[in-house]
Amino acid sequence: MRYIPWALCGLFVPGGFLLASVNGFWGAVLALLGLALFALGLQDLLQSKSAVLKNYPLTARLRFLLENFRPEIRQYFIESDQDKTPFSREQRALVYRRAKGLDGLRPFGTLHDVEAIGHEWLNHSISPTKLGSHDFRVTIGGPDCTQPYEASVLNISGMSYGALSPNAIEALNRGAKLGGFAHTTGEGSISRFHRLWGGDLVWQIGSGYFGARNSDGSFSPENFAANATGDQVRMIELKLSQGAKPGHGGILPGKKVTEAIAEARGVTVGQDCISPSSHSAFSTPIELCNFIAELRRLSGGKPVGIKFCMGHPWEWFALAKAMKETGITPDFITVDGAEGGTGAAPAEFADHYGAPLREGLMLVHNTLVGLDLRDRIRIIVAGKIISAFDICRMFALGADACNMARGFMFAIGCIQAQTCHSGKCPTGVTTQDPGRYRALVVEDKYMRTASFHANTLHVLKEAVEASGLRHPSDFTPHHLMIRISSREVRSASSQYLWVERGELLAGDPQHPAFLKFWDRARSDSFAQVV
Repeated sequence: MRYIPWALCGLFVPGGFLLASVNGFWGAVLALLGLALFALGLQDLLQSKSAVLKNYPLTARLRFLLENFRPEIRQYFIESDQDKTPFSREQRALVYRRAKGLDGLRPFGTLHDVEAIGHEWLNHSISPTKLGSHDFRVTIGGPDCTQPYEASVLNISGMSYGALSPNAIEALNRGAKLGGFAHTTGEGSISRFHRLWGGDLVWQIGSGYFGARNSDGSFSPENFAANATGDQVRMIELKLSQGAKPGHGGILPGKKVTEAIAEARGVTVGQDCISPSSHSAFSTPIELCNFIAELRRLSGGKPVGIKFCMGHPWEWFALAKAMKETGITPDFITVDGAEGGTGAAPAEFADHYGAPLREGLMLVHNTLVGLDLRDRIRIIVAGKIISAFDICRMFALGADACNMARGFMFAIGCIQAQTCHSGKCPTGVTTQDPGRYRALVVEDKYMRTASFHANTLHVLKEAVEASGLRHPSDFTPHHLMIRISSREVRSASSQYLWVERGELLAGDPQHPAFLKFWDRARSDSFAQVV
């Protein structure tokens, strides 16, 4: 039975010749089609690499064809609107509508189960406020910063040129320029496409020191200063790790290193571009603090921060102790959640490495409060933030601003095809193939970038007003409610443990993470004290 379809294709050949006596054209078509399919089935039967093809010549190819389209079939026809894999259809539709400036109202009530354990909501006020603008700003710059930056509370997270297409970079940066918010470069440095429209940049420096390196890959103060002092660069972000693959380096194969990529990164065209898993410019917490101070000096006093996904608690505590001892603090800390994911990563890292954003944010916030450093360091968060509610929730848990990557990718056309690493992005967002990224029209997509930002912040303003507040920073853990059982609801204030101001300085922490790990950290080493 398994050979019947293949055999029937063989019968098309004589059938085609019989048909030729009536209609020569269609007879020839049938004969050629039958011959081609029969030959393909014969190839399946004779090959030795695939058992299923050998046992089911020709018909097994139908299985592979359907399997190839399985993600699209599932995404468009099987998933519910709330299935988050990784973003739900509901979330994507929200971004698309706001990017296009369409009506975002929903009729007939919520689609969410408000009785489900884990459901969250914000407390509202019987006396809402009235605000004149949705352009919420936060000042980033500690006492050692001479060029503080008035940042929007929502900005574009780090995505490198090379990972994104030139048209995508242009659309994002031009949109950021129009909307008055910042565009983080990703560790691939500042490309010619970042510079075209003059949007504010947060220059991200990774372990490869791209754009700020010597020929051997070590950090170059001269090359760093040449880029960092440019007017377009508003802040410097030193990346220690990222949520998609914390503790993991990367290689951009030489065949993908084009002239434009080599120009931006300071590497050689056609040679492998390596991002080590760790930095070479420092190896201890105190050395990291000194490196932050050096970057701030070389940039002319601009805000310098660090980005990481929370890993070993004692390593973060060691850095916090070094900050207190040296008096050198970053101007901001970007906490990336393990749910972040624009960077292609091994499945094990994407699924099982790094702390989720909520846990990372609260540990960083509590540590800085406990050391009485919170007022001089801003906390920026990133990781699966899409809606105004997501922003409110992060502010309630301790954030000062939010970065968003995949949301802005959706705004410029991403359809979550999840082919980012293949170079075959169907919408031209994550490819270096001119035939593909040409379809991403900058003149249209930059407007969508700005529109998505503006419309999201407009709803954020309405949320702030509804809670009787004046700025997103006014949200506290008391505003965020969480259902923890079928009969019990708690605020985040009572659901989680919060450190009192200066509590760690008093030497009597009550939070279990500090009780267990605080004394295992020391400022001169990232190693755990045993």
